[in-house]
Amino acid sequence: MKAIEVTEYGDSEQLAVVDREVPVPEAGEVRIDVEAAGINFADIMQRRGLYPGGPDAPYVPGMEAAGTIDATGEGVGLDEGDRVVAMVNTGGYAEYTTADAQMLFPIPEGMSFEEAAGFPVQFLTAHSCLFEWGGLEEDETVLIQAAAGGVGTAAVQLATNHGAEVFGTASTQEKLDLAAELGCDHPINYTETDFREVVDEETDGEGVDLVLESVGDDVFDRSLDAMAHFGRMVTFGVASGVPASAENQRLLFENKTVKGFHLGQAAYHDPSKIMKAVPDLTQGLTNGDLEVVLGDSFALEDAADAHQYIEDRKSSGKVVLKP
Repeated sequence: MKAIEVTEYGDSEQLAVVDREVPVPEAGEVRIDVEAAGINFADIMQRRGLYPGGPDAPYVPGMEAAGTIDATGEGVGLDEGDRVVAMVNTGGYAEYTTADAQMLFPIPEGMSFEEAAGFPVQFLTAHSCLFEWGGLEEDETVLIQAAAGGVGTAAVQLATNHGAEVFGTASTQEKLDLAAELGCDHPINYTETDFREVVDEETDGEGVDLVLESVGDDVFDRSLDAMAHFGRMVTFGVASGVPASAENQRLLFENKTVKGFHLGQAAYHDPSKIMKAVPDLTQGLTNGDLEVVLGDSFALEDAADAHQYIEDRKSSGKVVLKP
């Protein structure tokens, strides 16, 4: 089969097209004939060698794969031909991949494989950060960094549907328009405007109740500044490549809370805490209350171009690969 391999840590040129043996599912696993694979920024961090606990090179990247089951291992009560999307540790950037049967989601009727590949990571991350970790309540205010990205577009919809007032940052007018269409009340171009100034103006200096932060570096610090007394932050990424931290004295005197979220680790240690959101999310996608916002799609062999496209901040929504 054709697959993409990270030959060694580095830039996008380290992604190479290779031939590999078609994997054989073990007990409790299925093999998926992949029709679409989701790209996440975590894939890029892993490729750079900046992802704690990430795979050793060489390896096949990819955390999401949508397609049809074409083989099952022992003890799996699923049928060949079932349309599914899976969360996997690695291996999604390939024509075939294997997945733990417990980490599969049936693809709702009418949903394309491309849309399905954009569902698990972004919506489970957004839902967990907003509600399970962030405790967002109706009528609260939330600031979503990178509001036009994969997780951001999901978070804007979920927060809006919940009745929250949403602030969201993005880098271009096109991305701001997208965030606004999804329900963002206050789209902010962070390249032209200090998001903290907008938050202060719109909240009469009080700040927001919740921040979803995925950048690190000074964005993390300024997000702390934009939080209200008793505010919460959920940090779930380091897109800048520069980790950040909060001084405990600052947190205690301002009564602010910072929580970390990592989807893979959370699912490993307590999958029920993550997976309990799936029925509501699936229902929302089925009845039209939610949508997977797709960006551009790339052929599998153009994975390097897809990674560079995301790193150059040209993407909106979910970018997928198509074998």
